[in-house]
Amino acid sequence: MDSIFNQAKAAAAELIEKSGIGSGDVVVIGCSTSEVIGEKIGTSGTVEVAQQIFDGLCSVFGEKGIYIAAQCCEHLNRAIIIEKEKADVLGLEQVCVVPHPHAGGSFATAAWHTMKEPVAVEEIKADAGIDIGTTLIGMHLKRVAVPLRLENNVIGEAKLSAARTRPKYIGGERAKYE
Repeated sequence: MDSIFNQAKAAAAELIEKSGIGSGDVVVIGCSTSEVIGEKIGTSGTVEVAQQIFDGLCSVFGEKGIYIAAQCCEHLNRAIIIEKEKADVLGLEQVCVVPHPHAGGSFATAAWHTMKEPVAVEEIKADAGIDIGTTLIGMHLKRVAVPLRLENNVIGEAKLSAARTRPKYIGGERAKYE
């Protein structure tokens, strides 16, 4: 469990370094604890593993004032669990659901029970993201998502991918972007 906590912590620190996110930003996290323990996604979720990952991420993101948006599994249509204060600032409409391990997933359940005042929302446009175990977080990232290659690219047995976002380029041949 210590190694899972430390791997999550290292991934969070590297994401901040490589993406440039900071205080007030939102990072979406999709996590299959089944994949983390070496099983097929959706088959063997564990809240204990999820809690270690959540705590490892929070130890870094929380210190920097970065909000975690925990993505639920497909049984809740990949809804998001986030702190109410950030949902209110972003004008996100709350929905009525409480995640649990078999509908929402272990990671979203750990987030719900750890956050100060969690709420569920249907969607968000996050500034960056970490996908632990191929949970497909792209629908919750701002446009344009830019893949990041992290050296800390596993948590347990799960492959980890990450992304930052940037504003999309518009204009034609006369446009300048810097």
